[in-house]
Amino acid sequence: MKSKSLVFKDIEWWVVTFVFLTIIIVNILHGFGSSYAEMMRFFGYIFMPIVLYVGFYLIHLVILPKYLRDKNVLHLILFSILTAVLTGVFSALWAAGIGGSMHRFFRFYFSVLALYPGYLITVMLLGKMLTPPNFQDFQLYNGVRLFMIFLFITIFLVIAQLFVSEVVLVILLGIIPAILGLVLYNYYLLYRSKLAGNIKAYRWYLWGLMSIIMIVFFVIAAENNVPEIMFLGFGMIALLIFVIFPLSNLVFVKYDTFIGKIDTLSVQVNQSSANLSFLRSQINPHFLFNALNTLYGAALMENAEKTSDGIQKLGDMMRFMLHENQMDRIPLSREITYLRNYLDLQMLRFKNEANLEVSVQISEDTCEGNIAPMLLIPFVENAFKHGISTKNKSWIRINLRCLKGSVHLDVVNSIHPKKQTEDPRDESGIGLENVKNRLAHSYPQKHNLTIVANDTEHFVHLSVQLT
Repeated sequence: MKSKSLVFKDIEWWVVTFVFLTIIIVNILHGFGSSYAEMMRFFGYIFMPIVLYVGFYLIHLVILPKYLRDKNVLHLILFSILTAVLTGVFSALWAAGIGGSMHRFFRFYFSVLALYPGYLITVMLLGKMLTPPNFQDFQLYNGVRLFMIFLFITIFLVIAQLFVSEVVLVILLGIIPAILGLVLYNYYLLYRSKLAGNIKAYRWYLWGLMSIIMIVFFVIAAENNVPEIMFLGFGMIALLIFVIFPLSNLVFVKYDTFIGKIDTLSVQVNQSSANLSFLRSQINPHFLFNALNTLYGAALMENAEKTSDGIQKLGDMMRFMLHENQMDRIPLSREITYLRNYLDLQMLRFKNEANLEVSVQISEDTCEGNIAPMLLIPFVENAFKHGISTKNKSWIRINLRCLKGSVHLDVVNSIHPKKQTEDPRDESGIGLENVKNRLAHSYPQKHNLTIVANDTEHFVHLSVQLT
């Protein structure tokens, strides 16, 4: 299944919320003194990021979405300028309380004002370069845009040292990315290897990671001549094995279960849709009317023997469609009987076509087992629909053979330019996409369908492992 674009508006909102919340909490934990200046400095460290956060909220979740709905450029400019001015004024007041110079504040504030449009322009360019039709899915786009979010947050934290402490930088740019990196390492190398039963690879990745951690802490301890640093390495390994990896594994299991339920529901919905489409289009009206007209003409021109035989075959086909067609599995012999009846009626219809060559080889020696109904006929029906021309030489070659436990169908037909008057919606009795969906659902990893076409021929090969 092709990947989809992540909901980046929500991701950006939650990331910025987490960053500002971390800044505010760390600043609160620093505390304040008893003097008036220290109290003002304390509240400045708290309320200045709050003001900036409110400004981000107004622009990102109110003004921009409103512009995308209304396309009113004047409102976008006016409300953006008003928000920027008010945010700047209130931020400047709290910056004065912190005790920083106005020159430093304005340098910081105008850098932030330039940073946000820069991010929006970058996102717009990524959308034009890395999304369909340039790329088939959104995997690369999602990855690059997530990295851009991290990059611009990093730049913001660096230029916002007016109220961002070193503790915040260590947490947001050191500890959290390291934890996320370890969680990704766990998911892609450890969890997936263990899930696939590749225990050897799982052990290599696990012991390799622990060895790297111990080597790093050993080098640090040796350079600083502090052996106690080695205990930090053991503590980190214990934290990984007993906290980070088990907790992330629980999330992965829940995620896989959730995705599995979605896939199951999706398959059920697709199967229901395929069945509904199948019921709506299982009888091709054009074919039945042409067949009946052919039988009527034959009844006028000759004795009733061929006519009665044709009517009997048509009756068998209709009974097959109305009854056996609703089953999950039917004997392969019944599917082949239906195919033979269809071919006999088509040959009766096109027997006077001088430009048509039809070759049919059906080997039923070992055709045993059960098969989902109406899997073979769509490809044959499609050949008769698109492979016959009354003016040009046409051919249809059908070869059906059975091996032990499998059935193989090859259909080759000539190709002719479509008539301009032909209705593109006039599909075959069962659409090929419908059949592909049914094959994927009923015979996962147990079928092979190859369809190749050139300027003159259309070739289909279908192999199905029977149950």
